[in-house]
Amino acid sequence: MPRDRLYPSLDARKSGRLAVEPPHEIYWEEAGAPDGVPVCFLHGGPGAGASAGHRRFFDPKHYRIVLHDQRGAGRSLPSAEIAKNDTQRLVADIEALRRHLGIERWILFGGSWGSSLALAYATTHPERVIALALRGVFLCRKAEVAWFLHGMGRFHPEAEAAFLGFLPEAERADPLGAYYRRLCDPDPAVHGPAAVAWSRYEAECSTLLPNRDSVQSLTRSETALPLARLEAHYFMNDLFLEEGELLAKADRLQGIPGAIVQGRYDVVCPPKSACDLAARWRDARLTMVPDAGHSATEPGIAVALVQAMERFKSLTG
Repeated sequence: MPRDRLYPSLDARKSGRLAVEPPHEIYWEEAGAPDGVPVCFLHGGPGAGASAGHRRFFDPKHYRIVLHDQRGAGRSLPSAEIAKNDTQRLVADIEALRRHLGIERWILFGGSWGSSLALAYATTHPERVIALALRGVFLCRKAEVAWFLHGMGRFHPEAEAAFLGFLPEAERADPLGAYYRRLCDPDPAVHGPAAVAWSRYEAECSTLLPNRDSVQSLTRSETALPLARLEAHYFMNDLFLEEGELLAKADRLQGIPGAIVQGRYDVVCPPKSACDLAARWRDARLTMVPDAGHSATEPGIAVALVQAMERFKSLTG
């Protein structure tokens, strides 16, 4: 176990871009043990991108750590591109990356939207999955999207006031449509401020206590636009899933060990979804962290995720 909540920082051993479908090229990288148990980190958003800090959840002496930026996110090209960008294509990209890296089976590790994508992949390719570690579960149901847009303000009214206040009063009844139009506008003077406003709203609701670093990291121009535009794109299209699809397919997870880590005071993805999933997936262990919100950087969340990966050391590919 690491002395701190996370393992020490480490560099990627190798990296590259994988051409998946024109115009998309997804960035990927590997760290840790070349012959270790493979684990695939799936970032949130969609659109948030992976970062060096995400390598630190895993023991680099045991795990072959694979990170990638999903279509349009992070270092993938083209940035913030919504064409040919949907859930099924992202699942196909994960499978293409697995084949490209010569991996037979791997553990999937994802939070928020990353948990959704992990479930979508695992229910499509269960034979390729050793285990799942999920945080801040998001099941992509309409009620969960509505909560993000209209419910988080019950706990963060100041953030909601700024989120809605960015829009003209006549457009505030449909914030998703109003933001989407601006985020897709080619003019940086239009999409730039909208992206910052959207991303700030999410960031300010993501931690139990105010966290300036978290807000700053999500509202930088290079991260705000992919996050905001892709989230709005997926929300506008019901996450490219049938209503309740991820939960309905949970029976396909039978025999796959799981760890579900959930903040008791997660305002972005409330605990109901994690509990709904745990009730259907008997091979999963649900850990409710009593003093945490949504972010993976919450101390209790980070500890529980590392502990889950320590338990998974007994599993092999």
